[in-house]
Amino acid sequence: MKLDDVSRRTPAGLEVDVLVSPRSSRSGPEGFDIWRKRLILMIKAPPLDGKANKEVEEMMGDLSDKPAEIISGHLNRQKTVLIRGDADEILSAMGGRCG
Repeated sequence: MKLDDVSRRTPAGLEVDVLVSPRSSRSGPEGFDIWRKRLILMIKAPPLDGKANKEVEEMMGDLSDKPAEIISGHLNRQKTVLIRGDADEILSAMGGRCG
C-alpha cells in the first residue's frame, strides 16, 4: 500500500485519510491499515482537549513541509487531514517518510 492509496488530490492540496493511535509510546507514522485504507499515526498525546488532534496536524505538517489541518473526524480515531499545497510536492515530500 502507498500514500496514493489513502489520499485524494483536491484544488486545495491533498486529503489524507489517517487512523490515529493516541497515548502511544512514540510518535510517527506506522504504516498502513489495508482494510480501512488509512495511514496509521502513532500519537503520544492523549485524546483530551484537542491535544491528539493538534499533534496529528503538527506531525502531518512536519512530514509534508506544508500546513495541515484536520477537516473531518475531530472526535474519532479515523480522520481526514487536508495538507495545503501542490499535491505532487506533498506526495514527494511524504513518500519516503510514510512507509
